[in-house]
Amino acid sequence: MSQDQTVTTLDADLAVIGFGKGGKTLAGTMARRGQRVVLVEQSARMYGGTCINIGCVPTKALVHEAQTPDAALDDETRYARAVGRTADLTSLLRGKNLAMLDALDTVTVVTGRARFTDPHTLEVRAGDDTLRVTAAAIVVNTGADPVLPPVPGLRESAHVVTSTQLLERPRRPAHLVVLGGGYVAVEFASMHAAFGARVTVVARGPRLLRGEDPDVAAEATAILVDSGVEVLTDATVTGVRDDGAEAVVAYEDAAGQDGELRGDVVLAALGRAPHTADLDLAAAGVETDVRGAVVVDEHLRTTVPHVFAVGDVNGGPQFTYVSLDDYRIVLDQLVGDGTRSTADRRAIASAVFMTPPLARVGLTETEARATGRRLRVATRRVSDMATVPRARIVHDTRGLMKAVVDADTDEVLGVTMLSHDAHETINIVALAMRLGATAGRLRDEIYTHPSMTEALNDLFGALPPD
Repeated sequence: MSQDQTVTTLDADLAVIGFGKGGKTLAGTMARRGQRVVLVEQSARMYGGTCINIGCVPTKALVHEAQTPDAALDDETRYARAVGRTADLTSLLRGKNLAMLDALDTVTVVTGRARFTDPHTLEVRAGDDTLRVTAAAIVVNTGADPVLPPVPGLRESAHVVTSTQLLERPRRPAHLVVLGGGYVAVEFASMHAAFGARVTVVARGPRLLRGEDPDVAAEATAILVDSGVEVLTDATVTGVRDDGAEAVVAYEDAAGQDGELRGDVVLAALGRAPHTADLDLAAAGVETDVRGAVVVDEHLRTTVPHVFAVGDVNGGPQFTYVSLDDYRIVLDQLVGDGTRSTADRRAIASAVFMTPPLARVGLTETEARATGRRLRVATRRVSDMATVPRARIVHDTRGLMKAVVDADTDEVLGVTMLSHDAHETINIVALAMRLGATAGRLRDEIYTHPSMTEALNDLFGALPPD
């Protein structure tokens, strides 16, 4: 039942701050076990959490729309329709997420801002109303927020937006200037270029996607450039100022030369920081690190044993599926044998939803060489994989695949895929790695045809002999 009326105090077995994946799943599970649960979310527009409202779902919905041309519509109209469809989707999912908890008799959903007043007590403010929640266990699940660094004029510009704000704009940018070179920057650049916008990416480092191997990053950048994206690397933004309908982005290149860019929209994709500043964690004795992330142990307990932190707020990998695994760990602490931990995690895959997508699991070649192991490495361009017709069937042979293997044990250390369906195929590799399958096993496995998965026959078959 939703909390509609003013209540002075609520006593609960479990209180969850934030409607994200880990927290909402834990709330529902514990409620179905008969526990009294209070879930606090600061905004009704965030029921369901970051993923369905401002993260994975809307961005990937727009990526899909961008990849689906409609000859009857111009790009601006197609973009406006896509934003509308995405808004309808997130609204639908918000409602379903609320209903899943609202239907449980022992769950109370409270919309308001929570802060600790002591280790077991939260004060929740909603307008003029104040609610006091006491709980035996508390889970912090408040996520992370986009970072706006102290660049002169960046915060003051009327044309600078975060990824959240850009998702809500019904009008397609004419010239989108993207500040940053990571996952979010690349996804939005690729997406908006596909909608016909002019896009310029400004990255401070020497290349985009600095966490990837140089050859992979170079291939991803080449794909972006071929799609019409202008990429400026080794460029440090020195200031932003508004000039009528445009923002002027000043930067300095690697040679110390000054330059300027003009765009009607500037996306600041410069990282995210854990949302902890307004929680008054010190009142509960909960410690944070230098980035503001809640400090947790391998069981996701904070410095106060009955307070846990799950999802982006604990400083771990910022993926919804990791937050879901956080839920499993905390559930095991509350009602299980308490043995499950973050140390159990192996071979967690990630994906960048550019077109085609870039996905990886395990180590890059650079990381693997740093371990001192003897390696066998295979790199295959998708266009050279004659035995993988799926890429030609869908008319997308761009990209490459790369496998890194321990030469002494045949252990798969890492695989990177920049190709059609990479975000799906990588999960097969991740599962195989977790189960201890060798490179030889993946090379000789039987896969459906024609599929992108059978590229694993080719990729692992291309490993040089030891």
